[in-house]
Parts: sequence; C-alpha cells; structure tokens
Amino acid sequence: MLSGKPTILVTGGAGYIGSHTVLALKQAGYNVIILDNLVYGHRDLVEKVLQVELIVGDTSDRPLLDQLFKTHDIAAVMHFSAYAYVGESVTDPAKYYRNNVLGTLTLLEAMLTASVNKFVFSSTCATYGVPEFVPIPETHPQNPINPYGATKLMVERILTDFDVAYDLKSVRFRYFNAAGANPDGLLGEDHNPETHLIPLVLMTALGKRESISIFGTDYPTPDGTCIRDYIHVNDLADAHILGLEYLLEGGDSEVFNLGNGSGFSVREVIAAAEAVTKATIKVEERDRRPGDPPILIGTSEQARTILGWQPQYPSIKDIVAHAWQWHQQRHK
Repeated sequence: MLSGKPTILVTGGAGYIGSHTVLALKQAGYNVIILDNLVYGHRDLVEKVLQVELIVGDTSDRPLLDQLFKTHDIAAVMHFSAYAYVGESVTDPAKYYRNNVLGTLTLLEAMLTASVNKFVFSSTCATYGVPEFVPIPETHPQNPINPYGATKLMVERILTDFDVAYDLKSVRFRYFNAAGANPDGLLGEDHNPETHLIPLVLMTALGKRESISIFGTDYPTPDGTCIRDYIHVNDLADAHILGLEYLLEGGDSEVFNLGNGSGFSVREVIAAAEAVTKATIKVEERDRRPGDPPILIGTSEQARTILGWQPQYPSIKDIVAHAWQWHQQRHK
C-alpha cells in the first residue's frame, strides 16, 4: 500500500549500505523500488526483510531504466550500485570504469529524460587519496590512488557538470569504513569475498577463520597500528535520508563527509571484538601494506550543521556488538 511520501529508486538496494538505507526509508514512510543486478546483493534479504519491489537489472541498461521511470512516479534516486574492492579495481580497472562510471552516466541520462533531478550519491573518502592532513574536511584535495577512488571522483565531477548544465541536484556522501549491522538483527554485512576488518575479526571469533592479520605494528599511532574512521551503517542510512529530504525541500547540490570524527586502531577493534564475543582472537602480525596511511579520519561538521545529522552509535563496542549479533545468526 502506497504511503503519502514519494517513491525513491535505490540502486544497489540489495547490498550492505543500500539495504540498511531501504529499511530506514520504509520506516520513514517512503515508497521504495530497488534496482540491483544481484552480483553482490542478496535477493533473500529483499524478499524476507525489506519486502519492497525488486527489479533485477543493471544501471547500464538504458531501455530498462527508461521503462522503470515511465512506469513509476520516482521523485529521487539513491545510488549505491558501485563495485568497491580496491584491489580488484587495480587488477581489473575496466570493470570499475564500466560499472561505476558508465553505469552511473547512463542512469543520470535516463533521469534527465524522465525529468527526475534529485540524486543522492554514495561516494567515498577514497577520492582524497593519501591525506595531506587529518581530520580530512570536504575541501581537502582529491587525489585518488586507485581506480576505485578515481571512478567515484569522476562521478562527482559529472554531477558538478550536470548541476550547471541540467540543474540536476545532488548530495554526495564521502565516508571511510561502514561497519556494524541493524540493531534489531534484521540486516548486516555479508560480502563475498569479505575484506573488511570487523567482519573478518568476528568470523575469527566464530571459528570460521584461524586468525586475523594486523598489517603493520610500527605506525606513528598510540599502539602502532593504523587508525580508521568507522561509522555505523545505520548512521549512514540516516544521513542518506537527511540528504534526500534536503534535496526534496529544494536544497542545492552539496558534499558531506560522514564519520565519527575520531578513529579506532586495528588493536582497538580487535579488543572490542574480544570484549563483545568473550572469545580470544588469534592475531598474526605482518608487514605493512603499501599505501596504507597511518590515520584516516574525516570531519563531519558540515553534515551536522546543514543536515542536522548526529551519529547514534559512535561507540566501537556498539558497532561491533550489532555486527556480532548479525554474524552469529547469519553463520549458524
């Protein structure tokens, strides 16, 4: 049954951040349609948990997009359907430029044809590259060091040009490490392959892995390990809805960093996981990985000031606890 609020198209809505945002949109009273090619998305979560219309398809399929916009009264688009494995982007950049750039360009052109001019873009702090200073503000130079970050930056530049030429308004969110899971246990992080620290640590606690590797213990940080800005996925979802409503209310194009404003080291994450799981997690210390900066933290004052965004779950223990609840039931 349709609500009084408009219909939002969420690309990549069957994936990790997308699915949490779809759930938040539903809870806020919006009508939602998901477009997802299911390369990394999960049909079962859409059907069992989200229970919204799922269109299986690709953002580069222009006839499908035209039909979708013709048959649905879509007010805005939230775009999450990017490939996001940094290492893979280095070994297979064509895949990333084709999906992340060409797919987004096709989507934007279909939006223009359908007179839909509001776009919420899930970007990344990877567009900044190696930081010249921390914490990183939105005005920090953007010099990505891998094709993944380059594709996101290219889309940001397209959005800037489309605003000038076609009055397409966008909100772009840049953030580092999405983490955690829905506090009710309905959704969580389920990548294949998994490369993120928190799920890898928790899978070690579950006995699915023998150990967790720490890459570098001699960084100029309090405990010698890298510090990263972890942000709860529900807080990201809330920010995306605030960004959507900012555009629906007539806001101009804007960019926002999203983060806790203070990071957590690899050892702090592992310690939080041991406290939550009551398990001893075997650690293997390895050499540094090339290109890993000691500290990556983004400021989020702009999102707090303009959007009124406030993270509800800034504690690393809460982030890990919610993820643990999810992983326990997902890996029974």
